[in-house]
Amino acid sequence: MAKAKTKSNAEDYLRMYRQMVRIRTFEDNANQLYLSAKMPGLTHMYSGEEAVAVGICEALTDSDRITSTHRGHGHCVAKGAEFKEMFCELLGKEEGYCRGKGGSMHIADQSHGNLGANAIVGGSMGIATGSALRAKLQGADDVTVCFFGDGATAQGLMYEVMNMAALWKLPVIYACENNGYSEYTKTEEIAAGSITARAEAFGIEAHKVDGQDVLAVNELAQKLVARARKGEGPFFIELMTYRYHGHHVGDINRAYYRSKDEERDWKDNRDPIVRFRSYLVQEGLASEEEIEAMNAEIEQDATEAVAYAEAARYPDVSEVDMHVYAD
Repeated sequence: MAKAKTKSNAEDYLRMYRQMVRIRTFEDNANQLYLSAKMPGLTHMYSGEEAVAVGICEALTDSDRITSTHRGHGHCVAKGAEFKEMFCELLGKEEGYCRGKGGSMHIADQSHGNLGANAIVGGSMGIATGSALRAKLQGADDVTVCFFGDGATAQGLMYEVMNMAALWKLPVIYACENNGYSEYTKTEEIAAGSITARAEAFGIEAHKVDGQDVLAVNELAQKLVARARKGEGPFFIELMTYRYHGHHVGDINRAYYRSKDEERDWKDNRDPIVRFRSYLVQEGLASEEEIEAMNAEIEQDATEAVAYAEAARYPDVSEVDMHVYAD
């Protein structure tokens, strides 16, 4: 765990811890909604990867943009989304961020700069790069972060947009969440050579960081975001992390592609929330009692938000073609 310089960081660190717990709590509740057959369709759990989304998004402002993935709840929460609107979206309700039409894999929150999740692997790379081009053409100082998984490095779109971003020095950061698996196949079996070398081939500065260490992620993100604002982009980050659940909520029996011992090792020894909690206590930035109270508050917020979403109304049938065509 990266070390704090002073205890004046306490407020920022506690907010990062809170956001990580909010993501884990949201995912636990989303999983229960699926298991109880209350949520239509599938969802992809972000549990285990919380330090990536929080570490990066805490370095951004509301005016900065992100694009997300099919495993996008964590990014959405980390960028400032609220539980009620998110659960409403998952349940197809009118008060959801996309009026119940996007669901888990297309959730977006424009008010906080989240341009949306994307069910197509690597599908948001063009959107993110276009957002960065827009910022440069408009003379704006916002930065766009493109989240994607290791499996998306097999998509040709990634190389087309990185080439453009490098040529035009766009304010975009490509954040590769390497959780060790492309669906059901180990990363080393689908990705030849080095992932960071892919970006370096275009002259893009690339970094590799422990994605389970929120402070290390945040420290790097702050530096790169600041440099991107000055026109020094683009940048590429490979974040080494791990998903605790299967590829999706229906992926229960994972023994044929990864062992229980491996899963147990990551959960017991590398959990980003447990590691950061221990650090906060050891550094005197929070007591166990304060942290437990925070955890309980977040759990209560989630419980109330789920109940609210379950009771919320569905959009009227007249909305079936709303937001489909532009006037």
